[in-house]
Amino acid sequence: MCFPHAGGDVTAFAGLAAALAPSLEVWAIRLPGRGGRFVDPMPATFAALVTAVIDGLAPYLQPGALFYGQSFGALLAFEVARALPAASRPRLVIPACAAPPPGWPGSIPPTSEGAADLLERCGLATALPDDETIRELAVATIRTDLTVCRSYRYHPSPRPDFAIHAVTGAEDTALRPTTLAGWAEATTGRFTASTEPGGHLLATPLSAGPADLLRTLHLGRS
Repeated sequence: MCFPHAGGDVTAFAGLAAALAPSLEVWAIRLPGRGGRFVDPMPATFAALVTAVIDGLAPYLQPGALFYGQSFGALLAFEVARALPAASRPRLVIPACAAPPPGWPGSIPPTSEGAADLLERCGLATALPDDETIRELAVATIRTDLTVCRSYRYHPSPRPDFAIHAVTGAEDTALRPTTLAGWAEATTGRFTASTEPGGHLLATPLSAGPADLLRTLHLGRS
């Protein structure tokens, strides 16, 4: 199950899904305010967003799933997994290119940044087509997502027991690889980490992203 970055949609995982098929089935979360849910309002708080995602996921959850989220989606994947009943939780959460929960508020770009700077900070400057309308919509969605994210408050207990494998891109200038170690404190389960090829957004519509890593993690070889 994939959780998109701020301003992102299910299309971010098209390349990943193609690379993993047919051995692995990739599902992705479509958040309000984009794609077929363009007219749906985004929940006002991060906690309300977690609840809404759980309500939507409930009919589709299967034991042994992996949750992969990048940037904003990493935090969402973690908190959704933590809030689920124990029997429905994933066996592994893979936060990509994201600060650990205690340090998350300090890593959020200010929504007052100019459009070009905001796209650059969120890893979308080169991922979007050179179309002014599309870029304006993306920036508006990013601002909404980051506003919701600013309401996030980390509660350290109870800690979940699912495994976490934190990952960052070798070319990600927004996150130092040493920061990933902080994710170990977010679980009582197994923790591992790695650096993979790519920038702040590992999975993009035209890139397989961390497909090899996810396949390895699914097989339990990490």
